Amino acid sequence: MKNLAPLARAALLIAAGIAVGFLLRGGATEPPPATPTDEAAALTVWTCSMHPQIRRSEPGACPICGMDLVPAEASGDGAGLRELSVSPEQRELMRIRTTAVERRTVETEIRLVGKIDYDETRLSYITAWVPGRIDELYVDYTGVAVSAGDHMVNLYSPDLYSAQQELLQASRADGASQSPALRASTAATLDAARERLRQWGLTNAQIEAVEASGKAEAHTTLNAPVGGLVIQKNVQEGMYVEVGTRIFTIADLSRVWVKLDAYESDLAWLRFGQEVTFETEAYPGESFRGTISFIDPMLDPRTRTVKVRVVADNADRRLKPDMFVRATIRATVAGRGRVMDPSLVGKWISPMHPEVVKDEPGDCDVCGMDLVPAESLGYVSPDTAEVPLVIPRSAALVTGRRAVVFVELPGRERPTFEGREVVLGPRAGDWYVVRHGLREGERVVVEGNFKLDSALQLDARPSMMSPEGGETGADAHGDHEDHSSAATSGALLEPVERAAAGVQHARETGDLERLSGAFAALGSAVEAVEEARLPESVRAEWREVAMRLSNDAYEGEHASDLAEADRVRRSLASTLERLRARLGTTPMPHEGPSGEETPAAFAASMQELWNAYLGVVAGLADDDHAAARAAAETAAAVLGEVDDSELSAAQSEVWTAESVELGRALAAVREAPGLALARSHFEHLSAALERTLRAFPLAQARPRLARCPMAFADRAATWLQATDAIENPYMGQRMRACGSLLETLPAEVPRGE
Repeated sequence: MKNLAPLARAALLIAAGIAVGFLLRGGATEPPPATPTDEAAALTVWTCSMHPQIRRSEPGACPICGMDLVPAEASGDGAGLRELSVSPEQRELMRIRTTAVERRTVETEIRLVGKIDYDETRLSYITAWVPGRIDELYVDYTGVAVSAGDHMVNLYSPDLYSAQQELLQASRADGASQSPALRASTAATLDAARERLRQWGLTNAQIEAVEASGKAEAHTTLNAPVGGLVIQKNVQEGMYVEVGTRIFTIADLSRVWVKLDAYESDLAWLRFGQEVTFETEAYPGESFRGTISFIDPMLDPRTRTVKVRVVADNADRRLKPDMFVRATIRATVAGRGRVMDPSLVGKWISPMHPEVVKDEPGDCDVCGMDLVPAESLGYVSPDTAEVPLVIPRSAALVTGRRAVVFVELPGRERPTFEGREVVLGPRAGDWYVVRHGLREGERVVVEGNFKLDSALQLDARPSMMSPEGGETGADAHGDHEDHSSAATSGALLEPVERAAAGVQHARETGDLERLSGAFAALGSAVEAVEEARLPESVRAEWREVAMRLSNDAYEGEHASDLAEADRVRRSLASTLERLRARLGTTPMPHEGPSGEETPAAFAASMQELWNAYLGVVAGLADDDHAAARAAAETAAAVLGEVDDSELSAAQSEVWTAESVELGRALAAVREAPGLALARSHFEHLSAALERTLRAFPLAQARPRLARCPMAFADRAATWLQATDAIENPYMGQRMRACGSLLETLPAEVPRGE
């Protein structure tokens, strides 16, 4: 039954493709006959009606299903790989509707659920300050509301009785002393006796009463320090208590916490100090208000949610702990997905108590901490905020972290649409914030985009479902590009390759700011390429690659941490492989950190480490846990014997950081109790080794970076292997050949070459 869903999707895709093909061909039921000329035959592209990604320059059989290939219309030179033209009649039949990309402030509404809880800062405890016996409980059940100063417990304490006797003796001595020196001594003793009783819980009034009566009491009364609700009673009458024994817990319910669960996708809109409205089942139709006081820095791995705490006033005590609530948070979206709140413009907020908001800097009325500007907590002012570029939600065909949007190209004789990969920001209601890839005023397709995407798939060109397209290039259209064209492309695109090498060199430093600058330089290099100077036969391919490079450069420039930058760098590696394979560029030589050659002894150790790592890969691919653990132990031993004495300072800095990560990952793989956990740690091992081998390339091997899209519940993961044949360590024998190669890591460049 599990296989029915993919089959159903495939059937729907084929049906949609047939319908779109029918529309694009004006309702014809058969393809037009080919012109019997040598020139037409040379330009005919042959495809499979069941597998349109197959593109051949000659007739034959489909390599997948064996069906005869049929002629297909090929896109003309110069047209983008994702461009599609239709007639006005076809546009009407496909119901294509467009709207302009615009800048506007949009609001989003986040709905959360949770429950009411006590405010931990307003919980008070009544404890025994002296040892004794509980002779009477004035409050003998939970749920009683008490006020500050109310009698709670009558406690018998011999120690307290002795302390009162000492107080009375000190008082009589002080009254009887005559000389100034003796009076000073007795006064100090009296003050010490009073202070001791204060420390044991007696109030000043109780101490004065003892002195006035001249009689010590064996019993003392414990009073409520604050008002509130007694929520716990931990003793019974007749019990003996020691110092510190908790007797009562009192909760002040004049203010409560509302604990909400927020999904990962909601976090972009949540800020400290943000207003929240919520409702309860007890009071339908009535809204309560609160303020976000805490957003948990840790994500719950089971529910994929983050705890959000809201402080709410409850002066009338209607909100009860454990009541379920439904909360709503409204956020106004500014540029780059930031939150704009006009009510906090120019305000100063307490970083511990968000309810304290002032017009000027100062101290928090509750905790005394310095107030901070609202802007430092993630808010922007409407006067300075950039108005975001947005598109309707229906315009984006989301494929993961990026999306495909169809843009109507102006100035064309026939309606022409271009599929474009764009980088989206967070979703705000019925809108998406556009981070990169579109310009204000461009018209995007909001209805009919799935039909356009199906048409691209039928023509085996890049689309949402098939980003790489079919068999393009020489295999599909014939080898018409000569060596001079490739040489011209390579020369014109050399600055792009040089900028890409700069990204790798910057990553080796571990400096996020420097890496961000390297990605920005890559984006500038892509924009600087003069497309008109490229051979006409490769311009369409360059547009496709340039679009992807530009997106990679933007995401890398704005990466929040090195892990995010590494993810973008892997996407960049795949795009560079396409650039080199289809436009004839060559990678810039890689010479390791600071352009220095790797010492021979260290290089030999890296080769041994690589060989041991391959043993781990083989063990996991074979589902052989013992073999994987043994190989990890061998690799750990090699790591411990690495000769790094001849590394330069720059090289040593890189190796020190990576060797720590390698050691941790190898130890985790070696100690993992099962294959599942070993594979989880293996992912970190592969990432660390990839960074190491990029910094110190091997001379005798060319590691391949491979990717499994189905690893870890479709989260995807990468690994390194020695050959082109996929040996998947994450899926093992179940799907050993699942995956694809992203790139081949650069080799060491010997000096003098």
